Amino acid sequence: MNAPRRRGTCPSLSQSMVTGDGLLVRITPTGATMSCDAFRTLCAAARRCGNGIIEVTSRGSVQIRGLTKTSAKDLAAAVVRTDVAFFEGPPILNAPLAGLDPHEVLDTSITAVELRRAIAAAPFSAQIGAKVSVALDGGGALHLDAVPADVRMRADAECLHVALGGDVEDATSLGAVRVEHAVEAAMNIMRVLAAAGPAARARDMVAANGAEPFRRTIADIHIDVPPPPRRPAAEPIGTHPLRDGTVAIGLGLAFGHTDAAALEELAQAAAISGARGLRTAPDHVLLLVAVPRRGAARLADIAQRLGFIVRADDPRRRIIACAGAPACAAAEIGTRALASFLASEGAISGATEPMVHVSGCAKGCACPRSTPLTIVGMRGRCGVVVNGSAHDELLATFPPEALPGALSRVADLVRDMRATDESAGEVLSRLGRARLARLLLGGASDA
Repeated sequence: MNAPRRRGTCPSLSQSMVTGDGLLVRITPTGATMSCDAFRTLCAAARRCGNGIIEVTSRGSVQIRGLTKTSAKDLAAAVVRTDVAFFEGPPILNAPLAGLDPHEVLDTSITAVELRRAIAAAPFSAQIGAKVSVALDGGGALHLDAVPADVRMRADAECLHVALGGDVEDATSLGAVRVEHAVEAAMNIMRVLAAAGPAARARDMVAANGAEPFRRTIADIHIDVPPPPRRPAAEPIGTHPLRDGTVAIGLGLAFGHTDAAALEELAQAAAISGARGLRTAPDHVLLLVAVPRRGAARLADIAQRLGFIVRADDPRRRIIACAGAPACAAAEIGTRALASFLASEGAISGATEPMVHVSGCAKGCACPRSTPLTIVGMRGRCGVVVNGSAHDELLATFPPEALPGALSRVADLVRDMRATDESAGEVLSRLGRARLARLLLGGASDA
């Protein structure tokens, strides 16, 4: 087994983290729209204080890299002077278009503000783990079903369905509460988590002791309603109609990062088009908000020229990659260059879901869950894991230059053998480890 290193605590604007390219800070937006001017100011500060690399994380936070102890303080002061609304503490995630989505049942922005205030004022707030999070979903098209969270709340008519741990597929339901009891319910659950210590996570506690301790905390405000129906997966990339007749344009950052100068140019173009501003979204996405319809196509063209992902079927979206070497001190391969090469060479042709996770080391920070193919950096070589995560057993190892050909052979066979509604992972399971090893190493597949 490929033993993972222990992950550190979460960085913030006031608590930078040491990485391979200097210090890193993370800014967690409140979900409010950032004006184009404020966003340009943020990008300029990232260039002035850091190395100009800006990331949008899988949960929609903004990370700025390449800082020093002195420049990190300068950056913090610059952010405070802008009208960028951010917060520190346990992440309270709103749906990306909260308050703007014509399909949402409830604007959860007010609930989020009240919950942040309640957590800040709670005597047990210091005991809540930095990684503990709450997802507030108002029921709109860009929902949060795929985003893992310790506490999940989804609006449905006049109530909020409450669940614990993971994404919507594996969370444990606690039932529902009325909207006016949302903050009370979340705080009761947070109190149980805090009592278990800063390392406690809802999923682990439920696995060890069941959900009853949490369920008791909302027994007095629980209401008995049927569970909400399943929803199609949210797709943030593309154009989304808003309540006021304008649109939002969802753009992806390839492998989660871009250059601050490109973002500045994008924000300038958005301002010229008449857009109100920008928001971040899960899955490494930026949303240009309140764009007049007449300017949307031109703005999308500019974004594509600047290297942003503008199509949902862009092959770069099928590859998940961490920062890698040299940005991360723990990484043993250059992940983003490798991921870009894999995408451009068609090594994942035919994939319709995330197919490859490229991890610089065994921590697997960018994607702790299983993927059909995971590439793990090991002493300058690339280990391959099939239907697993970065710390699982390796099937084979390659020098980086041999990897595209090996993965291309696998992807071609997956495409040829895939049955209707069968996932890539299911095809790989059918092939088995021995056949896959021969295929990866250039032998016959026996297909």
